[in-house]
This record gives sequence, structure tokens and C-alpha cells, in this order.
Amino acid sequence: MKEIMLAFAAMAVIAVGANFALKEAGFSAAEQGSGEAVRLD
Repeated sequence: MKEIMLAFAAMAVIAVGANFALKEAGFSAAEQGSGEAVRLD
């Protein structure tokens, strides 16, 4: 049971870290799919 909880915690840390890293690197869908002619609210 301890290993499962550790795996869930590792998954959460990886997911949050990847989300932060991709936003900082400029790979978000909003930044990739928008240009000067597209207005995203």
C-alpha cells in the first residue's frame, strides 16, 4: 500500500512540474495556436 501512495504522489509531482515547465517554455496550446489574427479571451 505504501508503494501505491508513493506512486500517486510521484505522479502528482511530475504532472504539476510538467505543467509548470511547459508554461514557462511557451508550449501552451494558447501560445502555439494563436497568432496576431486570433483573439483568445
